[in-house]
Amino acid sequence: MADDDYDDDDVLSSFFYQYPIHCTVKIGSMLNWKSKCSTRSPRTTVAGAKPDDSEFESVNAPLEPQTWEGSFLCGLLKNQPQVLPVAAAKQLQELSNQRKDTLIRWEHSIGSPEDCLHRRIAEMKEHECQTAIEDIMYTLIVYKFFKIEVPLVPNLSKLISNKRLQIWPPREAELESIHGPEVLGLIREHLTSIIRWVHRNGPKINRSTLRIKRMQFNRIYSASIMYGYFLKSVTTRHRLELILAQSQEFCPPIQFLNAQFNSTQKQEQEESIGGSAEISSSSKPSSVVDLHDLKSYMMGFDPKTLELCARLRSCEASNLIEKHSWALFRESMKDFLEPDEAVILDPSSLKRLLLEAIAFGSFLWDVEDYVDEIYKLHDS
Repeated sequence: MADDDYDDDDVLSSFFYQYPIHCTVKIGSMLNWKSKCSTRSPRTTVAGAKPDDSEFESVNAPLEPQTWEGSFLCGLLKNQPQVLPVAAAKQLQELSNQRKDTLIRWEHSIGSPEDCLHRRIAEMKEHECQTAIEDIMYTLIVYKFFKIEVPLVPNLSKLISNKRLQIWPPREAELESIHGPEVLGLIREHLTSIIRWVHRNGPKINRSTLRIKRMQFNRIYSASIMYGYFLKSVTTRHRLELILAQSQEFCPPIQFLNAQFNSTQKQEQEESIGGSAEISSSSKPSSVVDLHDLKSYMMGFDPKTLELCARLRSCEASNLIEKHSWALFRESMKDFLEPDEAVILDPSSLKRLLLEAIAFGSFLWDVEDYVDEIYKLHDS
């Protein structure tokens, strides 16, 4: 199949087994953040062609903070990571108070000659706070990678030599350790489908080498972040519904009931069309939904629930995915002029990046949920 014979959106949607998870990567700012840790030094060796050609130890993250709050937390991550969560919580509360005070002053000035001034001040403060919040959220995500001793891959332009990208060591065990067995099974299916697609549709080199266009690589990475976010949302919902079911004398969770209802409704429609009240073997459900099985639970989703789990809850989360992806794949806005440039890599390097993306999405869900409790985020 030639490169022009397939559509990127169709391919990305197929990666999620018909789940409507789409991530549109917009043109954003390209930032670059280098942060080395002195107290704990997760080690990553990155080579352009061979592992022995270029080595360095780092806890690099590709995105650079834009605010004082972000820079301050970066310094803590480098020198005193143990106090970072407390400092971040304090910053979140201070920003929440600042925004609230500004809005109160504007509300009190409505109808007065100073109304326009205070409205403008409130708008500027809202913008400043949102930028600071995104910096804090990003640092908290990097901190989660730091805790499992896995550094984020820095800007890929630093790791590519002669259009070849190689990341070593892959850190697969550490990146997989944050997921439960059922989720890990779904993730491995996702990785296998992507690697097979890249090998099948990209220019052929050999069995152990892949080649993918830079823009397609960016989209697959961003979509994998969304997949990690989706899986975290689903597993959290599943766990809560099972707890609720147990507290109600093992009443089946709502998604299990939805699946059974849909199956019964389909059966009734078939009987109505056939004009027979007897239940034939063909009208019986082909399989029984196991309410304790995560994959079976997901299959019981109705469209509204599926959309709810797949959608990003906040604008801040959407902005972070965009900024992080662009910071990873683009050294500057000039790089956007060459979106068709191909990258050569081996399956292990591709798997490393996709596992990182899925972990990023999972951590993003956690951080978003935590921050929203202190500082109300903007609904997406």
